[in-house]
Amino acid sequence: MTEAELLEKLSRIEALFAGTTFEGERNAAANARDKLRARITELLASDPPREQQFSLADIWSVKLMVALLRRYDIEPYRRRGQRRTTLMARVPQRFLDETLWPEFVQLSAELQQYLAEITDRVIAKAVHADATEPAEAPKPLPPGK
Repeated sequence: MTEAELLEKLSRIEALFAGTTFEGERNAAANARDKLRARITELLASDPPREQQFSLADIWSVKLMVALLRRYDIEPYRRRGQRRTTLMARVPQRFLDETLWPEFVQLSAELQQYLAEITDRVIAKAVHADATEPAEAPKPLPPGK
């Protein structure tokens, strides 16, 4: 997958969660973002934001979640002593359940796949072509043999 293909997939995912019908247009992502911001404003009236903790698997997931939160004008933060893979944010529960988390999961899956492909290509070119998983070790010999 090329970077352009990844960017196109990410834009389509964003359009899906915004419910936009402008998928083929150049400014579909901007329209989707505006629709999602309007939805947050609407939800704030009926569902006040709650403090949410996000315990993420790796730094790439953290970077993605920070970007998503900031895109929707939600400021992420950490409490003193929290790990680098933990984020806090005040988010309406419905927005989290219906939009933010499902969008994060799909975007993260695409990004992880892309990063894995790039890593495999670079290792194959720069280090060794065979970077497959190692075989399981044979059973140890019984003592005294």
